Amino acid sequence: MNLRTEQYLKQLPRWPVAGRHILAQFDAETVVVYQAYRPAIGHFAVQHQRFEGDFSLNRMSWIKPNFLWVMYRSGWGAKECQEITLAVRLRRTGFDEILQRAVHSSYVPEVYASPEDWKVCLAESPVRLQWDPDHDPSGGKQQRRAIQLGLSGDALRQYAQEWIVSIEDVSGFVTEQRPHAESSDFANLVTPQEEVYPISNPDIARNIGIDRS
Repeated sequence: MNLRTEQYLKQLPRWPVAGRHILAQFDAETVVVYQAYRPAIGHFAVQHQRFEGDFSLNRMSWIKPNFLWVMYRSGWGAKECQEITLAVRLRRTGFDEILQRAVHSSYVPEVYASPEDWKVCLAESPVRLQWDPDHDPSGGKQQRRAIQLGLSGDALRQYAQEWIVSIEDVSGFVTEQRPHAESSDFANLVTPQEEVYPISNPDIARNIGIDRS
């Protein structure tokens, strides 16, 4: 597996306890996002290193940079049609463009001048943004918020065909770690190493509602 990993309890003190932050694994050029699919889509993506086959470009597809958030949503790969966990390594330029184009899925008065202004932005953008409560490995709700980004239209096409550097099936790793999560055996739990993703553009930080502290 190409992901950097570390004991969960060693990472926990480095992560913000509350607020809206993007936790992710990244380097100077790339950032990892996760998706969980049924085997037909997941295996095709890994074999061909692109999203085609049963993958549809005509519906919204959600990506999550936070590993534990996708684990919560997929039941650690145990939910039907979410058995295959993919670690998708993207060019940071593409990920930053996704963030730049993101519009909240519900009205946020601190960002949009009015509900009407938000509706106009929503109609014009192919990227949806949601901040949801993050969860610990056993599913306990946290004060910290986790981001997920819904892609459609040209943003989804660029994601699927232009911005991907590699697609890796990490389902075996998920299966190995699932018992530690389910039993709250956090001392032995290993997860992908993640840090707070830096947002240098103040307009993007304001628009998506990143907390600076």
